Amino acid sequence: MYYEQPSIFPFGLRIDEPVTTLTDLFVSFICFYAFFKLNKIDVKNKVHLYLKYYFLSMGIATTIGGIIGHGFIYLFDAQWTAPEGFIRVLGKIFGEEILKDVANPWKLPGWLTSMFSIALVERASIEYARPLINRKVVTFFAWLNVIELLTFVTITFASLNFFFVEVHSAYGLLLVVTSFNLLVYLKTKKKGSKLFLIAVGFSAIGALFFMNKWGFSPWFNHYDISHVLMTFSALYFYIGSKEILNDPILL
Repeated sequence: MYYEQPSIFPFGLRIDEPVTTLTDLFVSFICFYAFFKLNKIDVKNKVHLYLKYYFLSMGIATTIGGIIGHGFIYLFDAQWTAPEGFIRVLGKIFGEEILKDVANPWKLPGWLTSMFSIALVERASIEYARPLINRKVVTFFAWLNVIELLTFVTITFASLNFFFVEVHSAYGLLLVVTSFNLLVYLKTKKKGSKLFLIAVGFSAIGALFFMNKWGFSPWFNHYDISHVLMTFSALYFYIGSKEILNDPILL
């Protein structure tokens, strides 16, 4: 059931969606903690680079999303008119009803940063699986990683619609991260890949609550539930990252 979260006014300060803001910052805390911890690991390879900056960028995205996107969006007033021809094309592909939900342009910094972070964890998964698959397959998905990011960033920027952020995340986590880590786990039984699969599972459950707007009350709605599950997802990604970066293959 959908519940709209009321604002609160502590010390004369208005905070919209206060619990949603706080739960977003839970995710940020885990991500920043993971970045600082992973940054101390003395490993120099692409997987390490992609993973640590995945956590940094996701931490930034959820901080912006929590503070600006939920808590204080009323202070950021902006208007955006999407290109009509471009929107007509998207409407024919995805349906005009979806494209009616146009957000405040100030939502974009958090959205676009989160899309970049998803692309990084995709790339880390591809690189980790590199020793086990054909080089041409790796090259194909590495290029696809760039193309799909640029495509969805462009569409999201033009349409100001969160639906495309969701589609990008679903593609990145459910298709790319899951596929490559499942491949590694089935062939090697590596614990890090298993933990990544669990992390994707938490994200998927969170997405179900979010998309269906399932909540328990105005003070713990679908946003809050999805953020809590994202926090567990980030934690498992962090624990999995430590396992992966200690893998002898990468040392």
